[in-house]
Amino acid sequence: MSYVNQSVQKKDAKALVTGQPVYTDDIAPADCLIVKVLRSPHAHAMIEEIKTDTAKKVPGIACILTYEDVPQERFTMAGQTYPELSPYDRLILDKHLRFVGDAVAIVAGENEKAVDKALKLIKVKYEILEPVLDFHKAKDCEILIHPEENWEAKVPVGADNHRNLCASGVESKGDVEALLKECKYVVEGTYHTKANQQAMMETFRAYTYLDHFGRLNVVASTQVPFHIRRILGRALGIGASKVRVIKPRIGGGFGAKQTSVAEVYPAIVTLKTGKPAKMIFSRYESQICSSPRHEMEVKVRLGADEKGLLRAIDIYTLSNTGAYGEHGPTTVGLSAHKPLGLYRNTQAYRFTYDVVYTNHMSAGAYRGYGATQGIFAVESAIDELAEKIGMNPIAFRELNVSREGDAFVGYDGSPVVTSCTLDKCIEKAKEMIGWDKKYPCYETKDGKIRGVGAALAMQGSAIAGVDVGGATIKLGEDASYTLSLGATDMGTGCDTILAQMAADILETKLENIVVFGVDTDISPYDSGSYASATTYVTGMAVADACKELREKIKEIGAEILGVPVQETEFDGQRVYTLDGEREVSKEEIAVKGTCGNNQSLHVTVNRSSKISPPPFMAGMAEVEIDKETGSIEVVDYVAVVDCGTPVNPNLARVQTEGGLAQGIGMALYEDIQYNEKGQMRNNSFMQYKIPCRQDVKKIRVEFAPSYEKSHPFGAKSIGEIVINTPCPAIANAVYNAVGLRIKETPITPEKIAMGLLENKI
Repeated sequence: MSYVNQSVQKKDAKALVTGQPVYTDDIAPADCLIVKVLRSPHAHAMIEEIKTDTAKKVPGIACILTYEDVPQERFTMAGQTYPELSPYDRLILDKHLRFVGDAVAIVAGENEKAVDKALKLIKVKYEILEPVLDFHKAKDCEILIHPEENWEAKVPVGADNHRNLCASGVESKGDVEALLKECKYVVEGTYHTKANQQAMMETFRAYTYLDHFGRLNVVASTQVPFHIRRILGRALGIGASKVRVIKPRIGGGFGAKQTSVAEVYPAIVTLKTGKPAKMIFSRYESQICSSPRHEMEVKVRLGADEKGLLRAIDIYTLSNTGAYGEHGPTTVGLSAHKPLGLYRNTQAYRFTYDVVYTNHMSAGAYRGYGATQGIFAVESAIDELAEKIGMNPIAFRELNVSREGDAFVGYDGSPVVTSCTLDKCIEKAKEMIGWDKKYPCYETKDGKIRGVGAALAMQGSAIAGVDVGGATIKLGEDASYTLSLGATDMGTGCDTILAQMAADILETKLENIVVFGVDTDISPYDSGSYASATTYVTGMAVADACKELREKIKEIGAEILGVPVQETEFDGQRVYTLDGEREVSKEEIAVKGTCGNNQSLHVTVNRSSKISPPPFMAGMAEVEIDKETGSIEVVDYVAVVDCGTPVNPNLARVQTEGGLAQGIGMALYEDIQYNEKGQMRNNSFMQYKIPCRQDVKKIRVEFAPSYEKSHPFGAKSIGEIVINTPCPAIANAVYNAVGLRIKETPITPEKIAMGLLENKI
């Protein structure tokens, strides 16, 4: 292979580093109406009266919309394949307000100054209702977040708006209770992960306009263009056929832009006024009214026999979906399915879950998508179980981890482990960190304590039997190729790696592949960039399309040569006869494709997969703790990843380093807090701390490639798994260093200092 498994430069690298206008706000017309939203100051309230007359008189104001001016069709903002599992519980504007930051009115004007002035002049009389702020008390509470009769769950996921349930259910195999009683060693613990903001550099944004056919055109920073088309078609009452979505470059998403956070507001303004409109979220709005990670509390019980074999796992997850149910029914599943699949000896398991509505900001998708929360709980409990048995936690994992050919436990993708080098990942990471010399801890020259901790993770490669990847490849008359994709490159480099695959199959230079971004009118359908789907599923579509185009090139070449196609071959530059006596160049074939030709040199392929082969990962952390102050620092983090064949090792490494940095942020710094009125305290980067490169110190990444036979190049995903090990690995390292088991993120100096003080008492 000339390009796959090679670290080639990203196709958009030069444009990005030279500051070319490639992002949504760069390319929005200067005469767009500026759209902003008046937001609720109350966690739970009803609008009794809203007066906009004075605000409408502000010079430059184009329109002000309230709940009386917009369609009243309920929808979901979750960008997932139809039929959506998330309940239809949203209105564009609602009389019933459910969190601080909920939309009260939409204001559009010719300039920002006019819009800001009008927002202040809107007078609203609220009936303030008692909020539900504690997610432990939400289920079956007398206070209902969604009492409306037109609330609807399209899919039976155990949702019940009259019980404040977005989803609820039980999955099991075997008799967990009986097996736990038989186990010699049993541990139980409850672990709490708070909500986290994706904190991408480019906030939510979209601009909209009507074309000369009267269709709504939406240019948006989104991970899911085709889902946005469907969502807006329903919300606006115009149908998906009247909506076109174009995706420019994205300045980061990490799952946040799998939810339709911003698009509906400029869209309704454009429909009402006929004018182009744009909405750019401020960082403040992105903090208080976006789509952060679901807060979860995960209760884990583990049982092992006298040999140290893990026999039983019991997991209960309580998930806080907030005011609306975007991604609530789906994120919760990963909190158990991913950690369950890590271990092969389990004879019985049970997974019980409740996803509850509260009067907090609605949660959504974030890299790891529920697996992050569940792996923190299970991998922390695994260390506790190993200690109870008297085993080194690495030795316990080596004894129990899934291996290639094993049957998956509790995993809803592949029935067996089709590719896995997790044992090699553990071995290599252990060597890199110097585990045998450092475990459990040692003292530095200045009196600080250093401890090491480990964790394992797995994710998935698309959603089995659901996600669809699409690719169109065509040969141009100048013998170049155009690769049109429905997948969204959000800075990950998927345009580049998919072009690498195409270049190898077509045996052409990478620069000869022109990649065209997403336009729902002309791009092939693709579910979107989420669920770690692009490299695996869209990669399959690209490979199949390129193989089919090769055959078409051969057929036209054979026709020109006047021989049967079976007697020809194509080497990327020419079609030649097998006897080597005659040939025709690709350039001649390309020209023939435009003149007197009855066969299109153009192929579109969609692919799905019946399995979801997961990537695997071992992460190990070395932390340094000052026992006097509780200060903690990650001085070294090593990660070894099995992502199948790394299509572009440099991009895979950058993905891993970035995910680890985010995971370290979740473990140590990011602390969402609400006051007693439901107002978020962390509404800027002054209060909500995310790590910079200097904070994460040394990160070292290696790969232990496997070969996934279901993919043409043996590749699996890497986008999400890389965030999943830092929280448990760091928590385990803290315990090994100072004997303090912290079961809630973030692990702050205050928690360490107070915990050590309590232990002394």
